[in-house]
Amino acid sequence: MNEKTENNQGVRINKYLAQCGICSRREADKMVDAGRVQINGEVVSQMGTKIQPNDLVLVDDKPVDNNQEQIYLLYNKPRGLLCSRKDDKGRPLIYDHLDIPAHVQSVGRLDMDSEGLLLLTSNGEILQTLIAPKNKIPRKYKVKFTGSLSLESIEKLRNGGIDLGKGELSDPWDMSIDSDNGGHSWITVTIKRGRWREIRRTLDAVGHIVRRLIRVRFGPIKLEEGMPIGSWRNLSSKEVAALKRLHQAANPKG
Repeated sequence: MNEKTENNQGVRINKYLAQCGICSRREADKMVDAGRVQINGEVVSQMGTKIQPNDLVLVDDKPVDNNQEQIYLLYNKPRGLLCSRKDDKGRPLIYDHLDIPAHVQSVGRLDMDSEGLLLLTSNGEILQTLIAPKNKIPRKYKVKFTGSLSLESIEKLRNGGIDLGKGELSDPWDMSIDSDNGGHSWITVTIKRGRWREIRRTLDAVGHIVRRLIRVRFGPIKLEEGMPIGSWRNLSSKEVAALKRLHQAANPKG
Protein backbone atom coordinates (compact mmCIF):
# COMPACT_ATOMS: atom_id res chain seq x y z
CA MET A 1 0.00 0.00 0.00
CA ASN A 2 1.19 3.51 -0.74
CA GLU A 3 0.94 5.17 2.67
CA LYS A 4 -0.17 8.73 2.07
CA THR A 5 2.38 10.55 4.15
CA GLU A 6 3.11 13.03 1.37
CA ASN A 7 -0.54 13.89 0.81
CA ASN A 8 -1.66 17.12 2.43
CA GLN A 9 -5.22 15.78 2.58
CA GLY A 10 -6.53 13.38 5.17
CA VAL A 11 -5.98 12.99 8.90
CA ARG A 12 -2.89 11.57 10.59
CA ILE A 13 -3.51 8.07 11.90
CA ASN A 14 -2.91 8.97 15.55
CA LYS A 15 -5.33 11.90 15.39
CA TYR A 16 -7.90 9.76 13.57
CA LEU A 17 -7.83 7.03 16.23
CA ALA A 18 -8.12 9.64 18.98
CA GLN A 19 -11.10 11.24 17.26
CA CYS A 20 -12.74 7.82 17.06
CA GLY A 21 -12.38 7.42 20.81
CA ILE A 22 -10.01 4.47 20.57
CA CYS A 23 -7.17 6.02 22.56
CA SER A 24 -5.00 9.12 22.91
CA ARG A 25 -2.60 10.16 20.14
CA ARG A 26 0.37 8.92 22.15
CA GLU A 27 -1.26 5.53 22.66
CA ALA A 28 -2.13 5.40 18.94
CA ASP A 29 1.54 5.84 18.07
CA LYS A 30 2.32 2.85 20.30
CA MET A 31 -0.35 0.81 18.53
CA VAL A 32 1.16 1.66 15.15
CA ASP A 33 4.64 0.78 16.41
CA ALA A 34 3.31 -2.58 17.65
CA GLY A 35 1.78 -3.38 14.25
CA ARG A 36 -1.79 -3.37 15.55
CA VAL A 37 -3.19 -0.89 13.00
CA GLN A 38 -4.13 -1.66 9.39
CA ILE A 39 -5.36 0.51 6.55
CA ASN A 40 -7.10 -1.20 3.65
CA GLY A 41 -5.71 -4.57 4.68
CA GLU A 42 -2.08 -3.55 5.17
CA VAL A 43 -0.25 -2.94 8.43
CA VAL A 44 0.66 0.70 9.01
CA SER A 45 4.41 1.16 9.43
CA GLN A 46 4.77 4.94 9.50
CA MET A 47 3.52 7.24 12.26
CA GLY A 48 2.70 10.01 9.79
CA THR A 49 0.34 7.95 7.65
CA LYS A 50 -2.83 9.84 6.78
CA ILE A 51 -6.35 8.48 6.60
CA GLN A 52 -8.50 9.30 3.56
CA PRO A 53 -12.33 9.39 3.65
CA ASN A 54 -12.82 5.96 2.05
CA ASP A 55 -10.04 4.09 3.88
CA LEU A 56 -10.90 1.05 5.99
CA VAL A 57 -9.05 1.23 9.31
CA LEU A 58 -8.63 -1.77 11.59
CA VAL A 59 -7.23 -1.97 15.11
CA ASP A 60 -6.53 -5.49 16.34
CA ASP A 61 -8.42 -6.73 13.23
CA LYS A 62 -11.57 -4.83 14.23
CA PRO A 63 -12.94 -1.97 12.09
CA VAL A 64 -12.81 1.56 13.45
CA ASP A 65 -15.86 3.76 12.94
CA ASN A 66 -15.30 7.52 12.85
CA ASN A 67 -18.99 8.26 12.36
CA GLN A 68 -20.22 7.11 15.76
CA GLU A 69 -21.43 9.82 18.09
CA GLN A 70 -18.97 10.84 20.79
CA ILE A 71 -19.95 10.16 24.38
CA TYR A 72 -19.40 12.59 27.28
CA LEU A 73 -20.53 11.62 30.78
CA LEU A 74 -20.41 12.97 34.31
CA TYR A 75 -20.43 10.35 37.08
CA ASN A 76 -20.82 11.15 40.77
CA LYS A 77 -18.44 8.43 41.88
CA PRO A 78 -19.02 6.78 45.26
CA ARG A 79 -16.22 5.77 47.58
CA GLY A 80 -15.01 2.19 47.34
CA LEU A 81 -14.81 1.82 43.56
CA LEU A 82 -11.72 1.58 41.35
CA CYS A 83 -11.47 3.59 38.13
CA SER A 84 -10.22 0.58 36.22
CA ARG A 85 -11.57 -1.88 33.65
CA LYS A 86 -10.26 -4.86 35.61
CA ASP A 87 -8.59 -5.64 38.90
CA ASP A 88 -6.55 -8.72 39.76
CA LYS A 89 -7.72 -8.52 43.39
CA GLY A 90 -11.39 -8.59 42.44
CA ARG A 91 -12.20 -5.20 43.94
CA PRO A 92 -15.37 -3.37 42.78
CA LEU A 93 -15.02 -1.20 39.67
CA ILE A 94 -16.84 1.88 38.43
CA TYR A 95 -17.58 0.03 35.18
CA ASP A 96 -19.63 -2.52 37.12
CA HIS A 97 -22.10 0.32 37.73
CA LEU A 98 -21.97 2.13 34.36
CA ASP A 99 -23.77 0.83 31.29
CA ILE A 100 -21.37 2.31 28.74
CA PRO A 101 -19.45 1.06 25.67
CA ALA A 102 -15.95 -0.33 26.10
CA HIS A 103 -14.29 2.58 24.27
CA VAL A 104 -15.57 5.13 26.82
CA GLN A 105 -12.73 5.90 29.24
CA SER A 106 -12.45 7.82 32.49
CA VAL A 107 -10.64 11.16 32.29
CA GLY A 108 -7.86 10.43 34.73
CA ARG A 109 -8.81 8.64 37.93
CA LEU A 110 -10.16 9.15 41.40
CA ASP A 111 -8.57 6.73 43.84
CA MET A 112 -10.71 4.09 45.50
CA ASP A 113 -11.31 6.15 48.65
CA SER A 114 -12.20 9.35 46.77
CA GLU A 115 -15.57 10.42 45.43
CA GLY A 116 -17.31 13.03 43.34
CA LEU A 117 -17.00 14.27 39.79
CA LEU A 118 -15.54 11.82 37.30
CA LEU A 119 -15.67 12.60 33.60
CA LEU A 120 -15.81 9.80 31.03
CA THR A 121 -15.60 10.15 27.26
CA SER A 122 -15.02 8.35 23.99
CA ASN A 123 -13.17 11.41 22.66
CA GLY A 124 -9.50 10.52 23.07
CA GLU A 125 -8.26 13.95 22.06
CA ILE A 126 -10.28 15.82 24.67
CA LEU A 127 -9.34 13.21 27.27
CA GLN A 128 -5.65 13.78 26.58
CA THR A 129 -6.08 17.57 26.73
CA LEU A 130 -7.71 17.35 30.14
CA ILE A 131 -5.10 15.09 31.74
CA ALA A 132 -1.91 16.48 30.14
CA PRO A 133 0.11 18.17 32.95
CA LYS A 134 1.32 20.94 30.62
CA ASN A 135 -2.25 22.21 30.18
CA LYS A 136 -2.71 22.82 33.94
CA ILE A 137 -6.44 22.12 33.90
CA PRO A 138 -7.81 23.00 37.37
CA ARG A 139 -9.44 20.38 39.60
CA LYS A 140 -11.39 21.52 42.66
CA TYR A 141 -11.96 19.36 45.74
CA LYS A 142 -13.77 19.51 49.07
CA VAL A 143 -11.53 17.89 51.68
CA LYS A 144 -12.26 16.74 55.23
CA PHE A 145 -9.26 15.90 57.41
CA THR A 146 -8.22 15.40 61.02
CA GLY A 147 -7.30 18.31 63.25
CA SER A 148 -6.83 21.99 62.45
CA LEU A 149 -4.32 23.64 60.15
CA SER A 150 -1.75 25.83 61.82
CA LEU A 151 -0.85 29.17 60.24
CA GLU A 152 2.52 27.67 59.35
CA SER A 153 0.90 24.71 57.57
CA ILE A 154 -1.50 26.98 55.68
CA GLU A 155 1.44 29.02 54.42
CA LYS A 156 3.30 25.88 53.37
CA LEU A 157 0.29 24.51 51.51
CA ARG A 158 -0.31 27.77 49.66
CA ASN A 159 3.35 28.22 48.78
CA GLY A 160 4.04 24.62 47.72
CA GLY A 161 7.40 22.87 47.86
CA ILE A 162 6.45 20.36 50.57
CA ASP A 163 8.47 17.14 50.34
CA LEU A 164 6.15 14.33 49.26
CA GLY A 165 8.88 11.71 49.01
CA LYS A 166 10.54 10.06 45.99
CA GLY A 167 11.81 13.44 44.81
CA GLU A 168 8.35 15.00 44.49
CA LEU A 169 7.41 18.42 45.85
CA SER A 170 3.90 19.73 46.35
CA ASP A 171 2.45 22.38 44.05
CA PRO A 172 1.07 25.65 45.49
CA TRP A 173 -2.57 25.28 46.53
CA ASP A 174 -5.41 27.67 45.87
CA MET A 175 -7.13 26.95 49.17
CA SER A 176 -9.88 28.25 51.44
CA ILE A 177 -10.84 27.13 54.95
CA ASP A 178 -14.52 26.12 55.06
CA SER A 179 -14.90 24.92 58.65
CA ASP A 180 -12.80 24.00 61.69
CA ASN A 181 -14.31 22.38 64.76
CA GLY A 182 -11.03 21.27 66.29
CA GLY A 183 -11.49 17.56 65.65
CA HIS A 184 -11.98 17.82 61.89
CA SER A 185 -11.68 20.54 59.27
CA TRP A 186 -13.02 21.11 55.77
CA ILE A 187 -11.14 22.99 53.07
CA THR A 188 -11.66 23.68 49.37
CA VAL A 189 -8.56 23.05 47.27
CA THR A 190 -7.82 23.67 43.59
CA ILE A 191 -4.84 21.92 42.00
CA LYS A 192 -3.67 21.82 38.40
CA ARG A 193 -2.13 18.38 38.13
CA GLY A 194 -3.54 14.95 38.79
CA ARG A 195 -0.66 13.21 40.51
CA TRP A 196 -1.24 9.99 42.45
CA ARG A 197 -3.00 10.73 45.79
CA GLU A 198 -1.58 14.24 45.65
CA ILE A 199 -3.91 15.89 48.17
CA ARG A 200 -3.73 13.00 50.62
CA ARG A 201 0.06 12.87 50.51
CA THR A 202 0.40 16.64 50.89
CA LEU A 203 -1.83 16.86 53.95
CA ASP A 204 -0.17 13.80 55.45
CA ALA A 205 3.18 15.58 55.06
CA VAL A 206 1.95 18.38 57.36
CA GLY A 207 0.42 15.97 59.89
CA HIS A 208 -3.21 15.52 58.83
CA ILE A 209 -5.15 12.46 57.63
CA VAL A 210 -7.78 12.90 54.92
CA ARG A 211 -11.18 11.48 55.87
CA ARG A 212 -13.17 12.52 52.78
CA LEU A 213 -12.06 13.77 49.38
CA ILE A 214 -14.75 14.95 46.97
CA ARG A 215 -13.98 16.35 43.53
CA VAL A 216 -16.51 19.04 42.64
CA ARG A 217 -15.04 20.50 39.47
CA PHE A 218 -12.77 19.48 36.57
CA GLY A 219 -11.94 22.26 34.13
CA PRO A 220 -15.23 23.91 33.11
CA ILE A 221 -17.41 21.02 34.34
CA LYS A 222 -19.01 21.25 37.79
CA LEU A 223 -20.73 18.67 39.99
CA GLU A 224 -24.13 20.16 40.72
CA GLU A 225 -25.43 20.16 44.26
CA GLY A 226 -27.97 17.47 44.94
CA MET A 227 -26.77 15.02 42.29
CA PRO A 228 -27.15 11.61 43.95
CA ILE A 229 -23.96 9.70 44.70
CA GLY A 230 -23.60 6.87 42.20
CA SER A 231 -25.71 8.59 39.53
CA TRP A 232 -24.46 9.67 36.11
CA ARG A 233 -25.66 11.79 33.22
CA ASN A 234 -24.69 12.95 29.75
CA LEU A 235 -22.98 16.30 29.56
CA SER A 236 -25.13 19.09 28.18
CA SER A 237 -24.40 20.63 24.79
CA LYS A 238 -23.03 23.73 26.56
CA GLU A 239 -20.69 21.59 28.66
CA VAL A 240 -19.43 19.69 25.61
CA ALA A 241 -18.89 22.99 23.79
CA ALA A 242 -16.86 24.26 26.76
CA LEU A 243 -14.63 21.16 26.62
CA LYS A 244 -14.12 21.62 22.89
CA ARG A 245 -13.17 25.28 23.36
CA LEU A 246 -10.68 24.26 26.05
CA HIS A 247 -9.23 21.62 23.73
CA GLN A 248 -8.89 24.10 20.88
CA ALA A 249 -7.19 26.66 23.13
CA ALA A 250 -4.72 24.03 24.32
CA ASN A 251 -4.09 22.74 20.79
CA PRO A 252 -4.34 25.74 18.45
CA LYS A 253 -2.53 23.87 15.66
CA GLY A 254 -4.45 20.61 16.16
